[in-house]
Amino acid sequence: MTDRTGGPRITVFSLGGTIASTKSSDSSSGVTPQLKALDLVAAVPQLRDVAEVTAVNFRQIPSCDLTFTDIVALARAIEQSFETGADGAVVTQGTDTLEETSFALDLLVRDSRPVVVTGAMRNPTVAGPDGPANLLGSVRVAASRDARGLGTLVVFSDEIHAARFVRKTHTTNLATFRSPSSGRLGWLIEDRVRVVFRVPPLAAIGRVPEGEVPAVALIKCSLGDDARALDHIASLGYAGVVVEGFGGGHVPSRLVPALEILAARMPVVLASRTGSGELLQGTYGYPGSELDALSRGVISAGVLDGLKARVLLSLVLSINDELTRARALFEEVAASMSFHDGPSLV
Repeated sequence: MTDRTGGPRITVFSLGGTIASTKSSDSSSGVTPQLKALDLVAAVPQLRDVAEVTAVNFRQIPSCDLTFTDIVALARAIEQSFETGADGAVVTQGTDTLEETSFALDLLVRDSRPVVVTGAMRNPTVAGPDGPANLLGSVRVAASRDARGLGTLVVFSDEIHAARFVRKTHTTNLATFRSPSSGRLGWLIEDRVRVVFRVPPLAAIGRVPEGEVPAVALIKCSLGDDARALDHIASLGYAGVVVEGFGGGHVPSRLVPALEILAARMPVVLASRTGSGELLQGTYGYPGSELDALSRGVISAGVLDGLKARVLLSLVLSINDELTRARALFEEVAASMSFHDGPSLV
């Protein structure tokens, strides 16, 4: 714990990942998540000048092993920290699933106080690890009043991104996190937090119950694709499916009958495999086009990419798995994602 008497109170939750990874006594083996939350905080003495920091070792795993159950439990823990007086929360984790977990927290934590997610691309055993700087920047943002009301944020390489738009775009580059559809919301310069764009609050999905979250499949369309995978979705026990179509929301015409059958049984969401931009609604009219798919009961992902559409649909189905109501709730949240009348300069 760092102590800045009278300053903002920030809780840092550590989940593991590269930022917490180091080598064991066997130096020939690769790094694994071993550092505790207190270790991460202690490695950044500048934190004591920013906030009173409480460190919580929440998980100690690679982010590829995180589950919805973990993130729902984390959301509860963040809410509890707010109830006991925390002014903001920072989550450190692996970057592999960071774009998904941060969006899940955006949906789950209903509070104006900032939740900031960060991590590292370089582990502490190599030259120039980026974890300490990312942690310091994240605590600065979480402690800033300018960050209130923006939902969950991702802070990486001194840039501030909205969880709803951010994506991991490179396997190793330090500047891997980008928001292709919207751009960053702000940045850090010296010891200052600059927020230059604001996003509207997301529509509330309701309280997600503890326990297993319904399984949602994610299918990406490719050249020459057929419907074999879709034909088995229901029998495999999935409660819904997200299909990443081509371009503005197109699928091979041979997939359309299978999509229509599935859409009558469960929520079927159509996103774009491009990962940025908004799904079309009324431009193309050929079989398998966005007009054709949407006319058959398929749900538009709007500005959501496939990964985030799957997160939203999974959480929606955990609250209400009735087809009509699940569809309505998904569409309500997706519609609230976009800027209202364009971004607003601060």
